[in-house]
Amino acid sequence: MPHPLQFIGFTSHRAGSEIHLPEGPVLDADYVIRMAKVHEEGGFDRVLIAWHSSAPDGLALAQLAAAHTSRLHFMVAHRPGFIAPTLAARQFATFDHISGGRASIHIISGGSPAEQRADGDWLDHAARYARTDEFVTLLRRVWTEEKPFDFEGTYYKAEGAFSAIKPLQKPHIPVFFGGSSDDAIRFAGRHADIYAFWGETLDQARETIARVSGAVVEAGRDPQQMRFSLSVRPVLAETEEAAWKRADAILERVRALRAGDAGGGNSKPESIGSARLLEAARGGRIRDKRLWTEVAAAVGAGANTTALVGTPEQVAEALLEYRALGVDTFLIRGFDPEEDAIEYGRSLLPAVRYLDARRPLAAE
Repeated sequence: MPHPLQFIGFTSHRAGSEIHLPEGPVLDADYVIRMAKVHEEGGFDRVLIAWHSSAPDGLALAQLAAAHTSRLHFMVAHRPGFIAPTLAARQFATFDHISGGRASIHIISGGSPAEQRADGDWLDHAARYARTDEFVTLLRRVWTEEKPFDFEGTYYKAEGAFSAIKPLQKPHIPVFFGGSSDDAIRFAGRHADIYAFWGETLDQARETIARVSGAVVEAGRDPQQMRFSLSVRPVLAETEEAAWKRADAILERVRALRAGDAGGGNSKPESIGSARLLEAARGGRIRDKRLWTEVAAAVGAGANTTALVGTPEQVAEALLEYRALGVDTFLIRGFDPEEDAIEYGRSLLPAVRYLDARRPLAAE
């Protein structure tokens, strides 16, 4: 049986995107609350709260949003290495109780040396993943073990580690993880509940899913338990022609803003995920039927920047092609964040769910 279909949105500490300069205070509490309500009312299952080395704390933002919602879950990005895993375990378990079982953690080992060093971390890529392995091992044990235990690794050592508060969700809070390097794939095989990757071509996605599934088997786990989440930026309009006109306008705005940005780019040279998006972009402006790569190419693919362009029904059909490969979760966010989230809830999510419900009938 396939895993249930889920949708993840995106919120931040203030309004802004690749086509909108940040506005308002650095922490706009009204925006955080409003976006949480938009996603809950639109039928999203959860929202991602990202991590940046200069941004407000994501777990605190999630607590604010949770206080103003009742069903929406929260995927809070966390970079191992800056607080002890024992403390992180207690913090996330506490939030799981406060939110009524709506917490999840998105482990990010770090793809940008500049971002890591801004927080005082000078480990190289391989060492960061080795530390992450120890971090999540210890995190899970604190969440699940009923007696104090000792732990000794290269990066962490604890004596009598224990948490009186356990996650409300059992056996523990869902662990998301993303990364395309060999180290990342091995880690995902050992620890991830949901493997998250950016909007690659269908062939690339098929390859990624096979690699991760192989790593799960090598780790001695059941590959049927692994879930896959694909991140993409839907660009919608009532007609396909109008959607492509909107895409062209988005690209023009991206290029205009970057032309005036003396700081130059957000490329992450250590990120294999970025390299895979750029590889897709080199294959053409449009890959498969409607995977649009030009924004990814324009910004150096430093984040989730490939898009699916078309009517809600056309984009829904494209998402279900990934669903057929084994993807069951879609992280979607727009270039006009609030307006797009509203539109996704109005048209795209119902279209995907409708077509997905009919898939078994069509296959018979």
